[in-house]
Amino acid sequence: MAGVLLLQSSPPKLEEIQKRIFNKDALEFLAKLHREFDYKIDQLYKTRLNTAVVLKSGSPLKFKESAERKDSTWKIAPLPPRLNNRHLDLGDVSASNSAHFIAALDSDVQGVQVDFDDGHCPTWRNQLLAYNNINLAVNGKLPGAPISITTCPILMLRPRAWNMIDHDILIDGKEAIGALVDFGILMFHNGKKLYEANSGPYFYLSKLEGASEARLWNEIFVWTQKQLDIPQKTIKACVLIENIVSTFEMDEILYALKDHCIGLNCGIWDYCASIVAKFGDRKEFLLPDRNKYVNMDQKFLNSYMKLVVNTCHSRGALATGGMAAAVLQPGTDGTDESSKIIVNKVLEAKLKEIEAGVDGFMVYDSRIVPHVNELWKKSGASPNQIHRILDLKVTPEDLLLIPSGGVTMQGLKHNVAVTILFIYHWLAGIGHFFYNGNVEDSATAEISRTQIWQWIRFSPYLEEDPSQQVTLKLVEKVASSFAAHAHKQLCRSGAERKRLSAARHMSAELCVSRHPPEFITSYLNDNHKFRTLHNKSLLSNL
Repeated sequence: MAGVLLLQSSPPKLEEIQKRIFNKDALEFLAKLHREFDYKIDQLYKTRLNTAVVLKSGSPLKFKESAERKDSTWKIAPLPPRLNNRHLDLGDVSASNSAHFIAALDSDVQGVQVDFDDGHCPTWRNQLLAYNNINLAVNGKLPGAPISITTCPILMLRPRAWNMIDHDILIDGKEAIGALVDFGILMFHNGKKLYEANSGPYFYLSKLEGASEARLWNEIFVWTQKQLDIPQKTIKACVLIENIVSTFEMDEILYALKDHCIGLNCGIWDYCASIVAKFGDRKEFLLPDRNKYVNMDQKFLNSYMKLVVNTCHSRGALATGGMAAAVLQPGTDGTDESSKIIVNKVLEAKLKEIEAGVDGFMVYDSRIVPHVNELWKKSGASPNQIHRILDLKVTPEDLLLIPSGGVTMQGLKHNVAVTILFIYHWLAGIGHFFYNGNVEDSATAEISRTQIWQWIRFSPYLEEDPSQQVTLKLVEKVASSFAAHAHKQLCRSGAERKRLSAARHMSAELCVSRHPPEFITSYLNDNHKFRTLHNKSLLSNL
């Protein structure tokens, strides 16, 4: 197909899959999609740069004074029956991991977050495996999964965010846009079938910065439905509010997508990281130890969640909370005492969210699902809580009120470990991993490395030892000690030890950068080390 070049040959044993997924018609559709929206996406990148400059120059964030905000009469288009109940999704499910994906499809949940973003690493091999497994599931041909997509939980497809470039595909001489490739391939192969089965296509849209980006997605939906002969208003999307700019434009985001909207979702760690990315070079935005002081009880996060709930419900949209990252010990069915403690902690946190008015949320571990389902039953909030509108007045100051609290050695050690381990796993082509009883993905890596960067910059004193400041020297000492431990406990080969050393050096680079990248995934995806590791076994297609 003229204009589209796949830069990689297929990985071993995936030749047929690559031919099927990127067939002539699919390539033609991808090319048309890029040609239609390439200019607008370049404008989006310029707008983001401009916003960053404006905010860095001290301009405050304010709620927009838009016509859609002032008009209290409009509502989003009615939701299809399968979307009225969004109580529980399984989060961070990368379809490249067949066993995990199949287990999720067999779970008693409303939806599965089929992830190309926070919990997924977009190597060429992973992309092909994920697209193929989704195609098989939609067609009832994935061994071990339900034979009809109508009896599966709904697929909440999460394409890569706008910051991700697809370095493996060239369209008209330019690298492709990750979000468009994922959306385009998923829609081309599965859009019509999901529509015919009354099961989609439904999407999570991550890392949107403001309503102009929601308007762009809406245009993409309208154009795609027309191209693929799917009725307008069929595609539905839930927008993740994980960028501080978007919090001030939620009415406008819902309005921009009102024909294609499910609602809005809260994502605590990406959200906190975005506050640091936008304002973190000012001392008043120094975020304390996140494990000790940053949680949904804090005013800035509580205001954020309640504002998401109120904005959604007043527009007939669903508001969903974040993901419980807790993971039970391998091999347990959740009935032993230590599992019960973990489950009860999750239920306590999720009950608070239900009481705040959310219509649903995510968990990672499917063994926690029966307990959460029981919690929803007891709450009586069925099928949703759209009728609940809180008496609420949230100011811009409330949303930016950084909690007081200090920095701890334990918090520093945790952030260093998560940052190094995330990079280590990404270099191995794995988008999420387990550490200290939690699943860790790019969102927790994002907040971890941003906190270390901030702490090096402002040298706060440690709570345990008021004479000791956080310095680069201290961070290096902690990183060195963790790497020595991980070399012994984690690495089984010379290649793995090299990868750990690379991860340690790359994390150090991120933590002292004068102008750190806004997204850790962009930094890794564009990194020479990552690209050579995953392309050396593949032949160039040129």
